[in-house]
Parts: sequence; structure tokens; C-alpha cells
Amino acid sequence: MSMEPTITEKPAYRASGWTAIGVQVLFAVVTVAGLLWTAFEASPWGIVFIMLALANMVGLGGYMILTPNQAVVATFLGTYIGSVKEPGFWWINPISVKRKISLKVRNFESGKLKVNDKDGNPIEIAAIVVWKVVETAEATFNVESYENYVQVQSEAAVRNLAQSYPYDAHDDTVVSLRGNTQEIAEKMKGEVQNRLEKAGVAVVEARISHLAYAPEIASAMLRRQQANAIIAARARIVEGAVSMVEMALDKLEAGGKVKLDDERKAAMVSNLLVVLTSDRDAQPVVNTGTLYS
Repeated sequence: MSMEPTITEKPAYRASGWTAIGVQVLFAVVTVAGLLWTAFEASPWGIVFIMLALANMVGLGGYMILTPNQAVVATFLGTYIGSVKEPGFWWINPISVKRKISLKVRNFESGKLKVNDKDGNPIEIAAIVVWKVVETAEATFNVESYENYVQVQSEAAVRNLAQSYPYDAHDDTVVSLRGNTQEIAEKMKGEVQNRLEKAGVAVVEARISHLAYAPEIASAMLRRQQANAIIAARARIVEGAVSMVEMALDKLEAGGKVKLDDERKAAMVSNLLVVLTSDRDAQPVVNTGTLYS
């Protein structure tokens, strides 16, 4: 199985544009002087000076101006000869093909994608990916269109991430799309970066911009969320109430002033749990009798 050749970015040979202008002006003066000399002297060297003049004109195509966060990828006869990424006024091979690439940070926002989360619930999800080109050769030669590649692979990464985690979870140990936004953002950034590595693109940031249940189940899932929230809250209340009852019994018996038998302990536990877990305020009741009357 043949492997595709790896193209690595390298700097192209370049010269200062101002230096090149000085050389060309000097070259032009010499050429004009030579043409005049051959015209007066009828010298056969005239064709040589004409060729030199044509070469000097071709050299004018080597000038270029690069602004900050801009690069040029140069090829000569189908061969990659290097990239120029430094801003300024430069001169490179005039008969090379030069393609400018922006190195600025760019945003891509995916559309609302409809996928199933880990629990099989249909959800809508969208993400914003902040990216920039860092390897000009890979971006130019490894993929057909690096901008389209970023869009397609980012959406594929978002879909895969959404299918790997549930939309919501009341268990703190379970990572969910809605409950762990920072962790999900880091995982999304890594997922997108892995897919865009071959295109010479670096992901600066990736975050979910829209997350919701699909419309056909939104109302049902809202009721389910409310029920799960109530159950989770009740469980936390009961856990806290049991802990408070245990603490109350321990403190009453620790001083040795109050001795409770099993029946009184049971009654006290029942009363405290009712008070602590009730969703209404407790009503005071004056007990004029005993448990045994």
C-alpha cells in the first residue's frame, strides 16, 4: 500500500524588494547602454542585450507585498518551493505560481445539527469553532479546500461528541453536554483538532453555541427533567434529614441526661423525619400525655 508523500512547510528563497529594485535599475541602465552601443557599433551582441532586457522585464513579476497575518505559497513547475510568512516587501522567483493565504483567526459556526445523544434522545446541537492556518503547505496541498474541510470535519466532530455523552445527568459523576460545558468544550476542541491536523489548521477554541432537545420530544423531556430534578432534590433532602436525626440522637445521649428506649427513639426519628422532609412548615403540637398512656 503506497503512502502519500508528506509535504512539510519550508521557507522560500526571497530577497528584499528594495534591494531587487536597485539591482533591476542598475541592470536596466547597463542593458540600455549596451543596446545603444551595439546600435552605433553594429555589434552582433545586440541580441544578447535584448534577451537581458526581456529577462529584466520578467523579473518585475517577482515583487509582492505581504501584510501581517498573510502568507504566500510558491510553486515552480508543479513543485513546492517554499512559503513566505513574514510581512514586508519581497522579491521571489518571478515565474513561480504564488498563492496568498490568510493566517488570521477565523470563526465557523455550524448549523443546528439533529443527532441522538448517548441515551438515544434526539437533540439539536450547534458549535462555534475558532481556527487559523498555521502550516501553509499542508493547507494548500493536503486537502482540496481547507475552508470547506474545516466546516465538514467540525460538524462531524460535533456529531460524534453529541453521540458520546447524554444531554443531561443528575449524577455528578456522569459527564453531560448541559452540565459540564467546560469539559465538553475541551473535548470538542481536541476532537476537532485531531481531524484538522492534516490540513495545517490549529483550533483556538471550540464551544457549543446551541443545545436543546428536538421539538418533537421537548415537552416530554421537560416534564422528565422536572421529575428527575424533584427526585434528586428529595433524595438529597432525605439524606440530609437522616444525618441530622443521627446527630440529634447522638447529642441527646452523649450527655447522659436523656435516656431513650427503642420505642421513644423510633417515635423521635419519625417526628424529626416528617418535619425535615416535609415541604410545608411544621405545626406545633402540645403533647399532654405520654407514649404509654
